[in-house]
Amino acid sequence: MSEGGKGFFAGFLPVEKRVVFLAALIAMLRMFGVFALLPVLSVYAARFDDATPLLIGLAVGAYGLTQAGMQIPLGILSDRIGRVPVIAAALLLLAAGSIVAATSDSIYGVIAGRLMQGAGAISAALVAFIADATRDSVRTRSLAVYGIGFGVAFMIAVITGPVIAASAGVQGVFFAAAVAALLAVLLLFALPRVEQPVPRATYSLKPALKPDLLRLDLYVFLLHAILTASFVALPFLLSQQLDLPLTKHWMVYLTALAVSLAITVRLIVRDDRQGRSVHLKFAIALIVVAELMFAFGGSSVAAVIIALALFFGGFNFLEAGLPARLSTEANEAVRGASLGVFSTAQFLGIFAGGLLGGRFLAAGPDAVFLLCAALAVGWLLLAGFGPERKPLADRDPL
Repeated sequence: MSEGGKGFFAGFLPVEKRVVFLAALIAMLRMFGVFALLPVLSVYAARFDDATPLLIGLAVGAYGLTQAGMQIPLGILSDRIGRVPVIAAALLLLAAGSIVAATSDSIYGVIAGRLMQGAGAISAALVAFIADATRDSVRTRSLAVYGIGFGVAFMIAVITGPVIAASAGVQGVFFAAAVAALLAVLLLFALPRVEQPVPRATYSLKPALKPDLLRLDLYVFLLHAILTASFVALPFLLSQQLDLPLTKHWMVYLTALAVSLAITVRLIVRDDRQGRSVHLKFAIALIVVAELMFAFGGSSVAAVIIALALFFGGFNFLEAGLPARLSTEANEAVRGASLGVFSTAQFLGIFAGGLLGGRFLAAGPDAVFLLCAALAVGWLLLAGFGPERKPLADRDPL
């Protein structure tokens, strides 16, 4: 993790490192239970007597619905009363929802628990806390650690979730999610005190809806729509076209993620130093190439791993770089609200990607990948008309 002989964390203050690592760990604990349910929840929900295909789908998707709906309100609230109280309350709500779902004997109870889990939306407040605590010169790398934490949590969760379910039932996975959320609450006490921008006497959401910010909101919508649609089709590519058992898919994802880190880290370090929009466009181009490789070159596991490494390399940079750009350009007094709008767009992208992936999957996985490639090409053309990000030396100091 070095560029030009300097380490990835060169230039970080000790307090910034502490905030970044603790925030990433809190996010990992928060997301562990959510990701661990993905491989097992639909099968579990189908066992209830009152379950129907629609209700099973709602049990899986209810989490994303309330996530999207609560990001802006909780982001605004974090601007008014502080980041940590909002994060703590959201984590407790996640724990409560997990317990409700675990102890329910009806599909409706599981849906209610999932809605409560999603209502505990901490993304906007937690990213705003990182932005409050870090300088512009290390912002992208700070959020990269946060984003990589998501990736690590995903890999650990999809491996251990079925293991927990096999020994303690899916109820055990829900209880594990509750325990993880409570551990995250305890970690909040280890966070250093961070000065938060003073909110305005009269609050308006209008500064969070500036054209430059809405452009970034659209970008994250497209990023997560492409991600979700791709992962609707990828399991079918691996299982049906490559005859790879479902139990071995995680090996492909883990290998590709490890290889992709070399691409992601290099892009992040260069972007921090130069602040040029060409890095964003290059990352989008990587996704275009990856989707075309899935569609036309997915004839071997090795080819899929290479395509996935390119995809993850571009995705992980954008996952860190887009909120870093937004947190820099947003008005400090409405930073939480701005990130709330951003996170709402992100979760709406997940919802839209799932619908699009399912709709085009009927024509085969290749149709989904070609759709994603077309979306990425359109995004790349749109990014070409975006404003150039100022280099760090030209920006006003914090």
